[in-house]
Amino acid sequence: MRANPVCWFEIYVDDIARAKAFYETVLHVELQPLPVDGIAMYAFDMSEQQVGAGGALIHVPEVKAGNNSTVVYFACEDCAVEESRVVAAGGQVHRPKMSIGPYGFVTLVIDTEGNLIGLHSMQ
Repeated sequence: MRANPVCWFEIYVDDIARAKAFYETVLHVELQPLPVDGIAMYAFDMSEQQVGAGGALIHVPEVKAGNNSTVVYFACEDCAVEESRVVAAGGQVHRPKMSIGPYGFVTLVIDTEGNLIGLHSMQ
């Protein structure tokens, strides 16, 4: 049985190159092209060494980015570090780092495509 029920996420974007640059800059990761016929996708690291859910940025012309009800939280050592890179990467800080009590801290961010995402850390 899986301990974590989240197994995949997709973040729909309007400009795949701009969104890729945003996530690579803010999270200091390198996204890899995911070969799917007719769909532009870039995946987060899904190597065997990684723990947690896999996922990708996806551009499908008939699905508009932003204003959705999905919030994906990215694990961070200290979410203030990633928060400090958001504006320079073209995003907006929606809610600066705040305590969520014994569950740590979160920052809420709007990416370059209008999607609300979360950054989570225990410090």
